[in-house]
Amino acid sequence: MTIGWQLQRVAGQLLHRQTKTDASDATLPFPEIVTTALRARRRAHDMAREAAGDSWQETSLVFTTASGRPVEPSNFRRSFARACDRAVVRKVNVHATRKTCASLLIALDVHPRVAMQILRHSQISVTMNIYSEVSSEETRKALKKLGAGWIRSRCCISLLYKIEKATSRSWEVAFELG
Repeated sequence: MTIGWQLQRVAGQLLHRQTKTDASDATLPFPEIVTTALRARRRAHDMAREAAGDSWQETSLVFTTASGRPVEPSNFRRSFARACDRAVVRKVNVHATRKTCASLLIALDVHPRVAMQILRHSQISVTMNIYSEVSSEETRKALKKLGAGWIRSRCCISLLYKIEKATSRSWEVAFELG
C-alpha cells in the first residue's frame, strides 16, 4: 500500500493533507493478516455504500462512517478503546501503537533499519531513541548472552571490589573468571 495523504483535524475542520515526508509515501508491504483485514474492510465498505444509497458520500477513504463520510478522530479513539476492551488487551492511545510496534520489532530482533522503514521514520535515532523500548526480560536475556559469550571465549576478567570494614580499612580483592 502507498499512503500519500492523511486526514487531520485542523482549526476545527477535517482536512486531507499530504503526509509529513516523502519517506511516508513509500510503498509498504503488509503481513497477510493486514491484507486479509483490509479485504474484509473493503467488503464492509461496499455493503455500507449499497445500504446508504443516495446518501452515500464518496471520499475514497478506506475507513468511513456508514454514509461514507470521514470518521471523526474522537470517535475513532473511542472505537479503538472499545476494541482494546473486546480484545482484553491493555488500553493505550492510538499513537502509542507505533511505540508498541517498534518495541515488538526490536524484541523480535528485526534489524533497526528495517524497523525504521516499517515505521516510516527518516532518522534511525527517532526509531531507536523515541519509539523503541527494551523490556526487562530482553535486558536479562542480553546479559545472559553476554555472560555466556565471556565464558565461551574463556576471557579472563579481573573484577576489583573494595570492601570497607567497620574499622575503615579496605582491601582490594581480584577475581578471575574464565
